[in-house]
Parts: sequence; structure tokens; C-alpha cells
Amino acid sequence: MCGIVGYIGKRDAYPIIIEGLKRLEYRGYDSAGIALYDGENLNISKTKGKVSDLESHCSKDNNKSGQIGIGHTRWATHGVPNDVNSHPHISNSGNLAIIHNGIIENYEALKKALIARGYTFQSDTDTEVLINLIEDIQIQEQVKLGKAVQIALNQVIGAYAIAVFDKNNPDELIIARLGSPLTIGVGENEFFIASDASPFLEYTKNAIYLEDEEMAIVRLHKDIKVRKIKDDSLVDPYIQELKLNLEQIEKGGYDHFMLKEIHEQPKAINDTYRGRLLRQEAIIKMAGVEDNMKKFLNANRIIIVACGTSWHAGLVAEYIFEDLARIPVEVEYASEFRYRNPIITEKDIVIAISQSGETADTLAAIKLAKSKGTFVFGVCNVVGSSIARETHAGAYTHAGPEIGVASTKAFTTQITVLTLIALRLSRAKGTISSSEFRQHLLELEMIPDKIISALKSDTHIKEISDLYKDSRNCLYLGRGYNFPVALEGALKLKEISYIHAEGYPAAEMKHGPIALIDENMPIVVIATKKGHYEKVVSNIQEIKSRKGKIIAIVTEGDTQVRALADHVIEVPETLESLSPLITTIPLQLLSYHIAVLLGKNVDQPRNLAKSVTVE
Repeated sequence: MCGIVGYIGKRDAYPIIIEGLKRLEYRGYDSAGIALYDGENLNISKTKGKVSDLESHCSKDNNKSGQIGIGHTRWATHGVPNDVNSHPHISNSGNLAIIHNGIIENYEALKKALIARGYTFQSDTDTEVLINLIEDIQIQEQVKLGKAVQIALNQVIGAYAIAVFDKNNPDELIIARLGSPLTIGVGENEFFIASDASPFLEYTKNAIYLEDEEMAIVRLHKDIKVRKIKDDSLVDPYIQELKLNLEQIEKGGYDHFMLKEIHEQPKAINDTYRGRLLRQEAIIKMAGVEDNMKKFLNANRIIIVACGTSWHAGLVAEYIFEDLARIPVEVEYASEFRYRNPIITEKDIVIAISQSGETADTLAAIKLAKSKGTFVFGVCNVVGSSIARETHAGAYTHAGPEIGVASTKAFTTQITVLTLIALRLSRAKGTISSSEFRQHLLELEMIPDKIISALKSDTHIKEISDLYKDSRNCLYLGRGYNFPVALEGALKLKEISYIHAEGYPAAEMKHGPIALIDENMPIVVIATKKGHYEKVVSNIQEIKSRKGKIIAIVTEGDTQVRALADHVIEVPETLESLSPLITTIPLQLLSYHIAVLLGKNVDQPRNLAKSVTVE
């Protein structure tokens, strides 16, 4: 989950690495560090805190020169966030430096062996063990750095994306990956290393994405050499042109990335269905589905694997697939699926969902499913990501970069893609009439405008947020399609405001959570006209009789719930199956405003990182 940046070329490395780390800070922000080689010395600066703290720390040190360097922004795994545990880490000789994203699971055994051979350690990290293992091999085997890295990585167990520098060979960087993303930006007589492409967008649009168990030797004035770590075989690297623009990763006048991304959802959803939803022709075109239609139509069931917000999107998809396409669906936490010896066969289909396309548990679940002969379809946002490459087929969400750690447009664009798939399959199976199909296409095409309308409640939602910002607990209730939205709304509040919140099916309130309700408990109820409306009204009356404070999400023009609730937030009417795309908007804004009013950093909530690339 950490962010890594490296540069070798003709420019000053410091500003490139610092700015790159700022763009990768969504991946980790508890400490940061940089190593620069000035032609004679390897100068390392690192500190607990954010990249801005590192920048302040470096301003006190005049020696920021050098045209080769590596930098790191950390999400702590081994060792608390402090100056010593920050990356880069150096070997005992001081010659080697490393930055690392991932976990070395067998580091304790390796560390004991190295201590027995006289090595000492300053930090609590697994990374310092790895760099000294590389140095030990380099000395014992009398091999070059690249070979030493390869031998060392064949001895470790775990996940990694690394960049290694040797001041005795100052014209090269060694990089490698397994389970954590790593990208090489290819410029003119210069190279950029990063966890994703954002640090080098203004310098080059050409990139190489390393595959798992690959390493590369990046040298000045020479071609990149990519090899397999296990057998040392050469790989022909594929250079692709990036479509990402620099403007997409800037705030664009908004106070926070999260707020920007909430407001980007109309465009993101439109981009997701553009070219796929052809309403005039009454067809849906998705190559990944069309090319594998027989597999979908003959499947015994669909198993959706995901984590966090993507899991909630999968729950919405379960309702859609079963309701429209009449295909049995199970939704699994990828982290549980991979370890519980699941029963899956060649007659099943696994749909894996991940915004980043790098989620470690989801990737492991994909590999498990493939080992059973199961067809795996990926839904992700990042082109060229590991999940996009690992799955048999898939569909991109086209949401654009999502920098805020708390996902917003990822959720709605994932639901959009999954809805398109369900509609296409329902038409192929004949489980939906022509008129119903056309109605769904029309309503889906209108969703962006309806979200724009829902966003107009922003000021009203901020006023409500001010009333409840000091609450210690909150319940979110929904039924049917909007039960997963309740879960997602509660997750958003927990993630960025640190207020305890739980989502429940509204009918389950009587089976325990009702005991929590008193005059100090805010309860957010999704009570739109479509879908079990009268039942939800009854639930609201039960809450009201126990003096709970009710914040209701209602359909425009609603009077019945308005008469009962303490606060109402109106949203436009749509089909029940599409309502999660709209009802989630006020819940995103509610969590955002509460967090801002509490003075929280909504883009970088504590203990969280955007891409969970470790178990």
C-alpha cells in the first residue's frame, strides 16, 4: 500500500521524487523518505509524518543534488511509524538502499540468520532485512546487484514492489514486483519508477507495467532488461501509451479530492456506459460479455469476490442479477473466500471487483478460482492493473483516477457496469421483456442528470451534518436494493469521521439494534417510494416511538415520511434497481461534511490507504 518513486536520468531527481510522492500519498502517509546520489555520497532523508514533513526536513539540508534517487511514502506494516522505520533503508555497509511496498512474511527467520553472520539492524521492518539479505548474497556469491536481488527474492515469502540502488553502480536501478504494482515511465534518456503512472505524467506518456515475478534493470543510455525472477529468462517489455491526463489527478478547485470525486459521478457514470448503452438501438454492447456469452448463459451461478466498497457494489449486483437475469449469485469477501476452501467448479463464473485492480486478497481469490478451472471476469478501474491482466475477460469502469481514500465514484461506476452486464444477460436469456429492457436503458441514461439534481441538496445536508457531527454512534437502515447502500453509507462515515456506524436491513432492526435507539441516536433511513416503502414507514414509526433521530432519504414529493422524520433529504425517482446510484449520493455528502466539520483529513483518513496491496 506504500507509494514508491524513483528517477534516473538528466534532470534533478529531488523535485521529481517529492512531487511524485505527493501524488502517491493516498497509498500511505505515516512516514516518508528519499535517497539521492550526488556523484559521491548517498544522502538519505526520512521522517515520520507526511510528504510535506519530509519536504520541510529536506529544506534544512542543502544537499538535495543528484540525478538518481528513490523515494517512499509509507503505510506501516512492520514497525510503528517513526523516523527509523521510514524508508529508504540501507544495508550495513551503507552501499545499498531500498524502498519497498509489501510484506516479507519470513523476515524473522532471515533476520536471525543474518544476525548470526554479524549483521545488525536499526529498525523493526522486514525491509531492512531484505536489503541486508541482498548485500549478504552480493558478498558471498560475488555477483552483481541484479543477480543478488534475484537470488534474494527467490528466498523470500510474501509480496513486494522494490527499487534498489547501489552506490558502487550509480548508473542503474534494480526493480522487481510480486503482488504489488510497479510501473516504469520511459522517457528520452531517462526513466521513472512508480507505484502508478501519476508521478511521471508530465514527463512521458510511455510506460511499462511489470508483471508479477518480474524484475528489471534500468540503466542510463541502455535498453531496459526485464527478466523472470524464478528462472532468469528474458522478457520482451511491452511499452504502452498512457491515456491519463495530469488534470485528472488535481483537485480542480475543490477543497478535497473526495468532494471532487462525489461531484464527478454524473460524468463518470456517463463515461462508463458510453459506447455500451445504445438506447436508440435498444442494445448493450460489451465485448467481454459478448465474447463469453455461452459461459455466462450456461453458468450454474455467479460468485462475486471483492473487498470493502467493492463488496457493497457486489451486493447490489446480487439483487440485480437475480432479479433481472435470474442467475443465482453469491457475494464473498475475497479475504475469506481465498482461505475457506470454497466449492467452485468449471460451471461457475467468478466476477472480481476492485477499483485499483491491485487488491491483494481479490487477486489471490482470482488465482484460486482459476486453479479450479473457473472462468473469471474482472471489473476494475485502472487500465493495465494486475486484475485486468490476471482475469480471463472483463470490463473497465472508466471512472477516471480516484485519489480520495474513501471510494465514491468507484461504487457507482461499478454498479453501472454490473447493471449493464445483468441487463445484457437478461435480454439474452429472455427474462426481461422488450419494454422493460427499454425502460431500464432509458432510466440508466437519465441517472447522471438525476445525480446532478441530488447534489443540489449539498447545503441542506451540511446543515444536518452540523447537528449530528458530535454523535458517537449512528445506524443506517435500508431494504432490498438499498440495504447495501446502508452498509456503504455506514462505511463512509466510519472511514473518514471515525464515528461508529452500522448498516442493517431495516427489518433486522427489531432483532437487536433497536436496543441502541434513544434520543441521542441518529438513524439514517433510505425510504424511497420504490421498494418496500410501507414496510420502511413502519420501521420509521418504530424508531420514532423510541425517540430516535431520523434522517430520511426520500423520493421527491414524499409527504408520509416527511411527517415522521426529523430531517428529510429528497432524491429524484427512478427504478428500484437503479436507486442505489442515487440514494448513495446524500450519504456520501453526509459523511464528507461531518468529517470536515470535525476537522478530519477526509482524503487521508488515519490507518487507511487507497490500494490494499498487502494481506
